[in-house]
Amino acid sequence: MSIRRILGASTIIAGLLGLAAAAHGHALMIEKDVKAGSWHIIQIGIPHGCTGTPTHTIRIKVPDGIVLARPERKAGWTMSMTMRKMDKPITSEGVTYSEAVDEMIWTGGDLGDLEFDRFSALIKFPNDPGKTLYFKTVQECAKGMHRWIEIPEGGKKWGEYKEPAPFVVLYDPKTGPVKAP
Repeated sequence: MSIRRILGASTIIAGLLGLAAAAHGHALMIEKDVKAGSWHIIQIGIPHGCTGTPTHTIRIKVPDGIVLARPERKAGWTMSMTMRKMDKPITSEGVTYSEAVDEMIWTGGDLGDLEFDRFSALIKFPNDPGKTLYFKTVQECAKGMHRWIEIPEGGKKWGEYKEPAPFVVLYDPKTGPVKAP
C-alpha cells in the first residue's frame, strides 16, 4: 500500500473518530431537519449516564412557539408533563387548547452508563421556516446530572459547547432542508 493511501485512510479514520468522540458526549436530536408547520416525531438520544452511573430521569423543555406536544410513553419509565398557560387559546382538529406542554418528564427508568436510548414526542411545529428550536434537556443520574441546555451565540457552533441543547431547524417544504447551525 502506498504512503498516499495510508495517509488518506489515516486522515479519514481520524476524522471519523473525532466525530464519534464529539457525538459521544452530547444529547442528540436524531433528525434535525423538520418541515415547518408539520407534525413530526422528535427523538432525543441519550448516549451515556453521568460519571459512570445510570440515568433515572430525563426532562425535555418544549421550546416557545410549540403549543401541541405529545410525549411517547416508554416501558419501565413513568411519563408526566408540566403545562403552561397560553396567551391566546388555539383550536386544532376541533379541540380548543388554553394550555401547552411546557416540559416532558420521564422518571424511574434505569438507563445504564454504557447504554443508549431515545426519548420521543409527537410535536406540531410552527410554520416558521428557517427558525431553529432548542429542546433543553436535563439528564439526572444516580450520581450527578448533565444539563444539555447551552444554546449557541456569538458565532459559536453547537459542537463547541460542553453541554449543548438538542435542536431542530424548520425548513420550507418548497425549498427543502438547509444546513443546520
